[in-house]
Amino acid sequence: MRAFFLSGLLCLGAPAQGCEVALMLAVDVSGSVSPNEYRIQMDGLAAALVDRAISGALVEGQAKLALMQWTGSGRQRVVINWTDMTDHDAVVGFAEQVTLEPRLWRNFSTAIGEAIALSIAYFAQVPECERHVIDISGDGPNNEGRPPAALWDALAEAQITVNALVIEDSVQGLTNYFEAEVITGDGAFAVTANRFSDYPAQIAKKLYRELTKAIAVLDLE
Repeated sequence: MRAFFLSGLLCLGAPAQGCEVALMLAVDVSGSVSPNEYRIQMDGLAAALVDRAISGALVEGQAKLALMQWTGSGRQRVVINWTDMTDHDAVVGFAEQVTLEPRLWRNFSTAIGEAIALSIAYFAQVPECERHVIDISGDGPNNEGRPPAALWDALAEAQITVNALVIEDSVQGLTNYFEAEVITGDGAFAVTANRFSDYPAQIAKKLYRELTKAIAVLDLE
């Protein structure tokens, strides 16, 4: 079972009034991601969302979630648009949709900047949310389209934070690149999965940190 323990202050209290956070979950489906690795990402993300602590935080903050698949230039799509996390059933329903989403593309490049650009446009649909966060996963550096840092001014103007889950399965030191060239905004951070098999545990830690503004330690028992 999964259990979460806090290192720091848990920022959950009385029920939130309105949407506390809109979170765009941007999943890498570039050519370096095998079918099995795609499955690990989608199933791991779905499992993390329905964890009791994460589901509770989503509902407590009346969060809105959306899911994007992205790869090379011109190949980014929001496959599940903004969905209100009004209760646990809503979280479960969204997680089930995540597991059922077919992969849209294979064998294309890594256009991180283009995924971020599309996300910016979608946040205009949820102006009522207090925080706007892009949660992007990736296993390689940007190699096509606009560099991510070229969008930092637009992200700052829109008050959007970019956090990352970096999968260092084939590119050692990739986290340093994401920290220097991708993440940006208030409290932005990157989490490292040393291999794809580490993704489920790391995405759970990352989501919990994003939703509670606390550092979580995941205990797998």
